[in-house]
Amino acid sequence: MAKGQPLNKTRNIGIIAHIDAGKTTVTERVLFYSGRVHKMGEVHNGEATMDWMVEEKERGITITSAVTSCEWQGHAINIIDTPGHVDFTIEVERSLRVLDGAIGVFCAVGGVEPQSETVWHQADRYKVPKIVFINKLDRIGADFHRTVQMIRDRLAAVPLVLQLPWGVEDSFKGVVDLIAMKGILWEDDSLGARFTTAPVPEDMAEETARYRDLLLETLADKDDLVMERYLADEEIQVQELKGAIRRATTRMKLVPVFCGAALRNKGVQPLLDGIVDYLPSPLDVPPIVGTNPLTGEVESRPPKAKGPFSALAFKVMMDQGRKMTYLRVYSGTVKAGDPLANPGRGLVERPARLLKMHANKRERIGEASAGDIVAAMGLKLTTTGDTLCDEEHPILLEAIQFNDPVISVAVEPKGVQDHDRLLDALAKLSDEDPTFRFRIDEETGQTLISGMGELHIEIIVGRLKREFLVPVNQGKPQVVYRETITVPVEEESLFKRELAGQEHFAGIRIRISPLPRGSGNLFANQCEDPMLTEAFLGAVSNGISEAQAGGTLLGYPVCDVQTTLLGVQIKENLTDVMAFKAAANMGFRGAFQKGEPVLLEPIMKTEVLAPEEFTGEVIGDLNARQGKIEQIVNTGAVQVLTASVPLSKMFGYSTALRSVTHGRGTFTMQFSHYDRA
Repeated sequence: MAKGQPLNKTRNIGIIAHIDAGKTTVTERVLFYSGRVHKMGEVHNGEATMDWMVEEKERGITITSAVTSCEWQGHAINIIDTPGHVDFTIEVERSLRVLDGAIGVFCAVGGVEPQSETVWHQADRYKVPKIVFINKLDRIGADFHRTVQMIRDRLAAVPLVLQLPWGVEDSFKGVVDLIAMKGILWEDDSLGARFTTAPVPEDMAEETARYRDLLLETLADKDDLVMERYLADEEIQVQELKGAIRRATTRMKLVPVFCGAALRNKGVQPLLDGIVDYLPSPLDVPPIVGTNPLTGEVESRPPKAKGPFSALAFKVMMDQGRKMTYLRVYSGTVKAGDPLANPGRGLVERPARLLKMHANKRERIGEASAGDIVAAMGLKLTTTGDTLCDEEHPILLEAIQFNDPVISVAVEPKGVQDHDRLLDALAKLSDEDPTFRFRIDEETGQTLISGMGELHIEIIVGRLKREFLVPVNQGKPQVVYRETITVPVEEESLFKRELAGQEHFAGIRIRISPLPRGSGNLFANQCEDPMLTEAFLGAVSNGISEAQAGGTLLGYPVCDVQTTLLGVQIKENLTDVMAFKAAANMGFRGAFQKGEPVLLEPIMKTEVLAPEEFTGEVIGDLNARQGKIEQIVNTGAVQVLTASVPLSKMFGYSTALRSVTHGRGTFTMQFSHYDRA
C-alpha cells in the first residue's frame, strides 16, 4: 500500500480458477494496463511475470501463489495469483484466508470445471466476495450463456451479468456494457490499451434490453433502493446502480459477471473498474476476530493503523536459503526491528526487514500497516498459520486448515555424503508447504516424502535437484492409507513399572467407537474421579494421540475414531503424567486390535473430458480400475464423465487415457474421501 493510501482505496484480491482458465494471463494484462509492467509476458513462452519459478516456466502452469500490487484509478490493488492445479490447493487455501475479495476466472469453452468448484467453495468458506471474468470468448466452442448457467447450477451462486460478448469465437471483438448501455470495442493494433465506445449494435438490441431488465430484476430482489425505483418505473442513475451492486456483492448476495479474451487483450480494463467498483476494501469486510490467549475471550481487531498490531503469517518461502514470511496485516503498524509476539508458539520475534513484493522482485519498505500484504525477513520460527501481534494486546487468529497428503515416495540421495543435506532441504521444503511431509521409516530406514499428488512430488524432487543441489533417486509412488475400527470396544489398561528405582502406576478404562467417514478423531472425558487433574487428563489425551499415529494393522495413521475415557486408577505418590501417557497408549492399541480394524484408501473424484466416440472405452477403463461412474454429461463437443476411483488404481492414468482417446481426452482428479480398501 502506498504510504498514506486510505484504506477505503485499498483492494486485497486473489485470482482463482481451474488450471488453464487463464488466471496468470489475466494478471499479466492487469499489470500491463495499470502501468506496473511495460511488457506483457506470455505463459506459453515461459515469460509471465507471476510464473517466476523455473518449474512454472517449463510447464506453463502456476505452482506457487505470487503476490504483486498495482494502482488503478487512485486505488492500490494487492493481487495474489494462485495455482489452478489440484495438487497445490494449499496455495489457494492460504491465499483466500487473507484476502478481502476474489476474481473467479472461467474458460468460456470448459465452463465451471472441477477445480473451479473446489476453489469457489474454499472462498465461500472464508466468506470472500467474488466477481467473475468469463475468459477465452475468442476460442472455438466458447459459450458465454452456458458458462453463466453453470455458475448458477454448479456453484449455487446468483450471477449478475454486467456485460454481454459482442461477437463470439473468431468474430469476438468487444463487449456490451449493460450498466452504461453501450458497446466497447478494442483496437487490435494497440495491444488492447486503446478502446472506443459505440452504441449498442442493432442485431443485439433485443438481447441487450432483455439482459438489462434481468439485471434490474435481480438487483431489485437484493437491494431496497433499486426495488423502490424499479417498481415505480423510475430511472436509476449509474452511480446508484453501482452502489447497489457493490452492497450486494460485498454481502455475497450475488456475483457480477464480466467477459473478454485476455490473451487477445480484450475485456481487462472494465474488469479493473469492477475490482475498484464492486470488490470490498478492508473497511467493508467484518473486522478479524480471534481469542485472547490470556483470557480465552473472543476479541476483534478493526482495520486501523493506530490500533494494536495483529497479522497472520500465511506463507513461508525459502529465498536463497533464507526464510521469507508473507504477512497480511489486519490492524496496527509494524516497523522493521519491532518485537512481535507469536502467542501460538509462546515466543517473540523481530522482523529484520519488511518488503513489498512484485512476484519474486522486492522493494524495501520502512513500515507496514492495516490492510497491507508484505513479506518479512528474519522471522526464524514463525510458520504458516501463525499469528503475530502486539505483546501488550495478544490475540490468536483462526489458523489455516491443511489437507493431509495422500501419496508417498521413497527418496535417497545419489551420494551417501548428501544424506544430511537431503534432510535439511526436506525440512526447509516442509516449512514452506504444510501439505508436504517427510519422515524416516523406522523399520526400513527409508526417507519417505508425502504430498498431494504425482505432480506435487515431481515438483519437490525437481526443486531438490535444482535449488538445493541434492540429486535423489526415487521409488514408485505409494498410496497413504488409513486405518479405522468397525465395532465399539471397551478396554482396561494398567501401567505398573519400576524405573530408576521409582515405581510408576496408572490405570485407565476407555471405550473406542467408529465414527462416520471424514469425522476425524475425537476424544471425550466421561470420568468424574476427583483425583483426575488437568495434567493427567492431558497426558491421557497425548498418549492416545501418539497411539493414533500408527494403527495395529500396517502402521498407517488411525482416523474416524472416538475415544472416551470412562475411568482411572490413581495411587498417591506413584501416579504421574508419564504413567498415564503410557497407560493410554497401551490401552488404545489393545482396544484398536479388538475393534476389528480395517484399511481405508483414498478415493479420488475424477472428471474425464473425452469426445463422444470414445465414451465406451473410457467407461470400460474406469470400471477396470474399480471406478464408480456417477454422472455423464454431454456438453456438445465432449462428454464429461464424473467417477469415484481409488487412488491406487490411478497411477499412470494419463498415459492410458491418451491411448484410448487417441490423445484427445483430458482428466482432473482431486481427493474426495477415504473408504474401505
